[in-house]
Amino acid sequence: MATPFETLNESSKEFANTAMKSVSALADGLHTIAHEAADYSKRSFEESSALIEKLATTKSPEQIFETHSVFSKKAYEAFVAQATKFGELYADLAKEAYKPYEAAVAKVTK
Repeated sequence: MATPFETLNESSKEFANTAMKSVSALADGLHTIAHEAADYSKRSFEESSALIEKLATTKSPEQIFETHSVFSKKAYEAFVAQATKFGELYADLAKEAYKPYEAAVAKVTK
């Protein structure tokens, strides 16, 4: 039979391992989100720069309005898609960070 000290020691090791797995999942998820944000920012900047170049060569106000309208529609659609993707990434992050604790919680609630 294990002594209370041995039981406490084993529980502490399990908690530390669980915490490290959770922190690792959290770090990986945040890295993925940061990378995705950087990619989105880069694409957005490039598209905005291309718009400015295109507007600079446009002669008529109608063409300027049309060019800007097309750009605005694309930018809005890209933003909504990116926001959806970020939502999914954050949901996945929460699931992965909590996953190591599921076994511990199940063990305690039995």
